[in-house]
This record gives sequence, structure tokens and C-alpha cells, in this order.
Amino acid sequence: MSTQSAITFHNLSFSWPDGTPALQGLNGTLTTGRTGLVGQNGAGKSTLLRLVAGILTPTSGRIDTVGGVGYLPQTLTLGQHATVASLLGIDEVLSSLKAIEGGDVDVRHFDVVGDDWDIESRADEALHEIGFSAADLGRSVGEVSGGEAMLIAITGLRIRHTPITLLDEPTNNLDRDTRAKLAAFVDTWSGTLVVVSHDLELLEHMDATAELYSGRLDVFGGPYSQFTEHLEQEQAAAAQAAKSAQQTLKVEKKTRLEAESKLAQRARTAKQTQASGGIPKILAGARASRAQASAGSMRSTLDDKVQSAQAAVDAAASRVRDEEHIHLTLPDPDVPRGRRVAELTDGEHTIIIQGPERVAVIGPNGAGKTTLLEQLVGGGASAHARTDGALEALAAHGRVTGTLATERFGYLPQRLDGLDDARSALENVREAAPKSAPGDIRNQLARLLIRGAAVDRPVGSLSGGERFRVSLAKLFLADPPAQLLILDEPTNNLDIASVAQLAEALDAYRGAVLVVSHDHAFLRRLGIDTVIELDQNGGLRRRSELP
Repeated sequence: MSTQSAITFHNLSFSWPDGTPALQGLNGTLTTGRTGLVGQNGAGKSTLLRLVAGILTPTSGRIDTVGGVGYLPQTLTLGQHATVASLLGIDEVLSSLKAIEGGDVDVRHFDVVGDDWDIESRADEALHEIGFSAADLGRSVGEVSGGEAMLIAITGLRIRHTPITLLDEPTNNLDRDTRAKLAAFVDTWSGTLVVVSHDLELLEHMDATAELYSGRLDVFGGPYSQFTEHLEQEQAAAAQAAKSAQQTLKVEKKTRLEAESKLAQRARTAKQTQASGGIPKILAGARASRAQASAGSMRSTLDDKVQSAQAAVDAAASRVRDEEHIHLTLPDPDVPRGRRVAELTDGEHTIIIQGPERVAVIGPNGAGKTTLLEQLVGGGASAHARTDGALEALAAHGRVTGTLATERFGYLPQRLDGLDDARSALENVREAAPKSAPGDIRNQLARLLIRGAAVDRPVGSLSGGERFRVSLAKLFLADPPAQLLILDEPTNNLDIASVAQLAEALDAYRGAVLVVSHDHAFLRRLGIDTVIELDQNGGLRRRSELP
């Protein structure tokens, strides 16, 4: 991998309009090649990309780049009536080309086209790789799925060949096939590529891993798995150094106390000798002066050793990360093995979810996974006992539908929009657990790493990771406890640590789980019992394992 600098940060700082700092005095360099940018929610990863892209302006400091920058945000904001050409970012060039072909010789058209006279043929070639063609350039974005729109936007960045390209969580909402295509693009990407992602599989395609942690940018020359292995070794060494430094400090303090005791004993002996008249007063005074000087010198030397040992302890401790983990004590939702909690059907096949099963729903973009969950949640527990013409019609047309057999369910949508931003974390959770004492809720929130002032602040002021854990608290601490948790792409926009925390929390939950996710690494951590696959035609089938 080349070590040439592509992006350099010089004492970079950025604060939001209300004065809240996002980055302070950041220094570092990202080299050419492919770099995965990782860090906890709130570390400033997306903010850093927006600063490099020029969307945000630094409060102080500067950013140097080797050339132009292309940028893909987490969420595409084009309207539903925008075209595929605009999503590719070539609509203005195509418009100017058509104007020139029509005889318009206005110089501005030639300026827009620049060297891109073959842009349509290049677009056609690139679009064919993802199942589209130049014939689709005029199609509305509303006609393609969210995953397809993301892949088209990434294809547009490939076509433009900017020296530096920034991708912010590009695999969100991508199915397995489109993730594989993205990985292939990454492997052959020309120019510098910086990717913010929690997708462990995508991060393995990187040449380097950069981490934003505690206001610093550290770069490791290797993919994420090698980075974490290096970090574990580094942390083990740091912990051992901290332990040794603490032991040295203990010894130096003990030596200092023993020396002070000996000095005190000598002083008492000298005083007794002088009082008994055993030596002349002048000689006694001289000895006392020398003893005081000697004691002062000894104290100074020993104090310096204690201070040096304390400094070593502080330095060693600063290198040890305080990685906290979720530790929940959850009530048993009482879901016996044979207890039926939900049913899914496509009109031909029926799958019953029962007991504390872990069930994964997978399938390509556009298969209707989110629609299924929304219909399942909207139908409620009584849906299984009624005749619903609309649901029967959906099933008859090959669309999967679902019914619940319990009223005790919790739902975590993709956008985490089940919180009242104006109310505190405590108030949001009490809404789901009105009988729980505030002190008990505070204790459980602390176990979810929501502590101190964060418990009483409006949820709208919390970081993304904190909001996520408050959403988990509403699910897990509901009274009565949910017998079934329904999760829709729960790892979207979560940092790697938060994904691990979610897996830990679910490991402590003893009810049933129905989860839609393209993140197969996350699903494997959950110990999935049943895999249900939806196809593009609206059918479902049970798989023996994840593909």
C-alpha cells in the first residue's frame, strides 16, 4: 500500500452553532488507498467526512487534500422525482451534451462537459455492472429500491473519478448481493477511498484502518481484524504496564513511610541524648543541623521517586481504555417452548414462531421485509383470530403477511423514532414501565451505560449511541416484559461497539426475537435458530442456515 499522504489534518477543530465542540485540535494523515474510518457513535466520523468534503467549514485549523473530493452521505436526500442521471451526478453534463448536439454553442455548455464527452457510454458500461443501463438514466429514483439507489450513487462516484472519495455507511439497507457488488467496487477502486462503516466484512477490504478515539486520529496499516488484534495486544501490554507501575508506586510509598519512621526514631534518640547531657551542647547542635540536612535531602529524593512513580502510573493508566459493557438484569418474559407468538404466511407456506426462538428474516432489497414487520406490528395480537380481507388479498397475490399471537411485543424500527425527544431518558422509559420505581429505572439505565445527567437530559440532546440505548431500555424494561422483540435493521448507523452492546443485551433477553438484517455477522452472534428468506416475488421459505 502506498504511504503517500492524501488527506492531512492540521490542528483541526469544529464546533456546532450552539458552541458544542465536535472535534478539537485534530492532527493526522490519511494515505492513498482504501481506509476504513471507525470509532464510537459521537466520535465525529461523519462530521470529519463532511469537513473534508467541504460541506462544513472548520472552526479553526485546516485540511489539505491531494485533489477533488467526492462524497456519499449516509442518507440520500434526492426527491422521488429525481432521475437516475441526477443520482449519478451526471444530469447537468448530459443536458449540456444534448444542447450542444442540438446546435447550442453557448460556452457554458462546453465548460460543463469539460472532458466528459463520452460520459453516457461510460455511464452505460458502469450501470450494466449493477443491472441497469443508459436506458434507465431518465427513470425516476422513486422507481428503484433504497439499496439500488445507494449503489447507483456509488456508481456515479466511480464514473467521476475524483482523486478522493468518501463513503459514509454505504452498506446500510443493502442486501447481500449489492453488498458483494460494493465490495467488488472497493477492491478495484481507483484513487483514495475513505469509508465510514460498521460492516465488518466491508472493513476487511480496506488497506488501512483509521480510528477516531478520544479526540485523536490513529492509523493502522491493515484491515479491521488486524487492527483489533493489534489493539488487543497493545491494551494487554498497557494493562500490564499499568499494573507494574502501580506496584512500583506502592513500593516507593512504603519506602517513603519507612524512611520517615527511621528519621523520626533518630530524632527522638538524638533529643534524648542531648537531654541527658551525654554530649556537649555545641556538638549536639551541629549533629542536629547535619541530621536535618540529611533528612531533608532524603525526603526530597524519596518524594521525587514517589512523584515519578505516580507520573508513570498516570501515563500507563491513560493508555488503558475504559471499555464498558452492558450488563442487564431482565425479568423473565415467560415464553414456554411451545408458546406460539407469531405466524408468517405467503398464502402457500406458513411458518409459526414459537417459544424463545431467534428468527432472522433475510432477502433482497424490495422483497417487503420492512413492510412485513410494519404490517405485523400494525395488525396486533387479535389479527390471528379475525378474517381480514386486506391481508387475505395480500397473501393471495404472493405477498407475505404476518399475525401476532401475543399483545406483549416490542418493536424497534430502523429510524429509532419511538422516543419523545423533548422528554428525558427516564421519562421515556417510565412510559413503557409505569409501575417501576424511578430508582430501579435509573439502575437499569446505568447498566445500559446511561448515567448521571444523561438520565435527566432531553433525549433529543443525547448522542446517537445514547439514544439507541434508551430505545433498548424501552424495549427491555417494558412492564410487563415483551414476549417477542421485533427488530428492523437494528445495526444501521450503529458503531461497532454499539452493535456488540446490542448483541450482549439480546443475549440476556429470554423471549423470542424476530429480526430483519442484512448484517449476517451480527445475526451469527445472536445464535439464530430459524432463517426465513423472502424472495422478490413475495414468497417465503425456511432456510437451514444463513447463506
